[in-house]
Amino acid sequence: MKRTFLILGITSVFVATLSAFKPEPKAEPAVNITTSALPKIASTTMQMSGGELLINKSDCIGCHHKVNKLIGPSYTDVAKKYPSNEKNIAYLADKIIKGGSGVWGKIPMTPHPKVSESDAKLMAKYILSLKK
Repeated sequence: MKRTFLILGITSVFVATLSAFKPEPKAEPAVNITTSALPKIASTTMQMSGGELLINKSDCIGCHHKVNKLIGPSYTDVAKKYPSNEKNIAYLADKIIKGGSGVWGKIPMTPHPKVSESDAKLMAKYILSLKK
């Protein structure tokens, strides 16, 4: 019995010392961005339109690509099909928000009800601007 208490006591002291030991966190070196890199980063971001930024931040890239057909049509194919005018911008914005099917095949486009009408119109304007 004394032996059991001795082993339990030693074990608890050992566990207590291990839990009190906390290694110092390794200091990660700071990321250094040279000033020469900043204009490149800024110019890349500034070259993107609002619609393109919204598309890149959304789940659109899961089904669409700028030039290649994936599950849905490429943005350039959409731009070829629809002339850039207010009627088509409103139509495509509505498709982005409500979804749709049958225009590009049997696979339906999922609705995006959380996208605002103004954001959807920016996205549609960008897509239609890709017409060559």
